[in-house]
Amino acid sequence: MVLFTDRVEAGRRLALQLDYLRGQDIVVLGIPRGGVPVAFEVAAALGVPLDVIVVRKLGVPFQPEFAMGAIGEGGEQLIDESTVALTGVTDAEVSAVEARERVNLDARVARLRPGRNRLPLDGRTVVIVDDGVATGATARVACDVARRFGAEKVILAVPVIAASTLAEMTGADDIVYLAAPETFWAVGQFYTDFSATTDDEVARLLEEAARRLTGPAGPAAPTPETDADIEIAVDTVTLHGHLHLPASPTGVVLFAHGSGSSRHSPRNQYVADVLFQAGLGILLFDLLTPEEELDRGNVFDIELLGRRLAAVTHWLTARPDTAGCGIGYFGASTGAAAALWAAGEPGTHIAAVVSRGGRPDLAGTRLPVVTAPTLLIVGGADITVLEVNREAQRHLRCENRLAVIPGATHLFEEPGALGAAAELAADWFARHLASPNTAEPA
Repeated sequence: MVLFTDRVEAGRRLALQLDYLRGQDIVVLGIPRGGVPVAFEVAAALGVPLDVIVVRKLGVPFQPEFAMGAIGEGGEQLIDESTVALTGVTDAEVSAVEARERVNLDARVARLRPGRNRLPLDGRTVVIVDDGVATGATARVACDVARRFGAEKVILAVPVIAASTLAEMTGADDIVYLAAPETFWAVGQFYTDFSATTDDEVARLLEEAARRLTGPAGPAAPTPETDADIEIAVDTVTLHGHLHLPASPTGVVLFAHGSGSSRHSPRNQYVADVLFQAGLGILLFDLLTPEEELDRGNVFDIELLGRRLAAVTHWLTARPDTAGCGIGYFGASTGAAAALWAAGEPGTHIAAVVSRGGRPDLAGTRLPVVTAPTLLIVGGADITVLEVNREAQRHLRCENRLAVIPGATHLFEEPGALGAAAELAADWFARHLASPNTAEPA
C-alpha cells in the first residue's frame, strides 16, 4: 500500500493536519536524515523555525540493538536504570558506550549544523517530525531529549505510524499522523520514492529554512575532499578502484563485490553514497581484473579474493590521509565471504564488517577467528541465503547480529529495502569505526 509519492508530498499533507498550531510559539525538529525533508515542509507551511534533533541510542554492549538509554546534544543523557540493572551492565561499560556514541553524535551535529547553535526550546511547543515510525524507539528518545532541553509541550507528527506502535507510544503529549496501518514492514513501503536523504541535503534544508526566516547567511566554507580513480598493484596484476574521502573521515569502508558485480554496480554505488553522507570514506574497487572474471572459478576463490582484499587494506592504511582511520568491510554475495576471510587474516586490523545478502559460510574456518563486530543483513524473502547466514552466525565468536529486512529478496529491489539495508550498515559502521584504536587485531 503506497500512500505518498515522496517525503515532500508527505510533509505538505502532514502540515495541513498541523494548521491548528499556526500562530503559536513553535519549533519544528526533524529527525535526521529522512525526517528532515518532511519537517521542512511542515515548518514552511506554518512559518516557524526548523532544526534537527540529533540523538544516539546507547546499546547494551553485548546486544547493541537493545537500548539501555540515549544521548543528545549538549551533554544530555538518558539512562534506563531498569535495563541496566536487568542486563548487569556496569557503570564503566555505560561510560564507554556513551563516550563512543558521543563521538558519533558530535560528528553528525557538526555535519548537519555547521557554525550554528541549536534553537532554544525552553517553554516552547516542539513538533518532532519523522518520515514514519515503525518501532517508535527513535521517536521516544527524541521526545525525551526535547523535554530535557526545556520543551513545554511535545507533539510527535509523522505521515505514517505502525498501528501497534501507536497503541503503545509514550513520550509525546500528542501524536499527529495521517495513517496507522495494521500491516507494517518498513516505512519505505508507503512511499513511491524513498531514496536516501543525504547529510548534504539536510544541511541545505536547514540553511534554506533559516534564510527564509532571517535572511541570507554568508557563504559556506569549501570542504576539501579526495575523489579520485586509483590503481593498486597486487600480486602480478593491477586492480582499479575509486577512492572518495570526506575532509575528516570517521573511518573508511572497503567494498568487496560479489559474483557478477563490480565497483560500477548501482546497488553498490547507492550504499556507498549513503555511507559517504554519514561521514565515512569509501573505497570501491574490483578484486579481479576483467580477464580474471572470465574464469568463474576465480569468482568463488574466496582465499584469492580475501588475500587481495587484505593487500588493498594494507595499501589504504599506509596512505597519510587514511592512516589513522578505522577500517570497515562491506561485502555482498561472495564478497562477504572474502571480507570475513580477510578480517580473520593475521595482521589485518578491521573495526567492523557488514554483509548484505552475503555468503559468509564460504569463509569456512575463518569465521571463528574473526574479531571484528559483524552485521549480517539478509532479505526476509531470501529463504536459502537466510538459512545460510543463520548457520554461519553460529560459528562467529565476535560481536555479531543478524538483521532481516522483511519482504526483501536477494537483490533488495523492493521499495525501501536497499535503503533500509544501507541505513543499518551506516549505523553499524558509525558505531564501530569512530574509535579505531579500540578495534581488535585479527
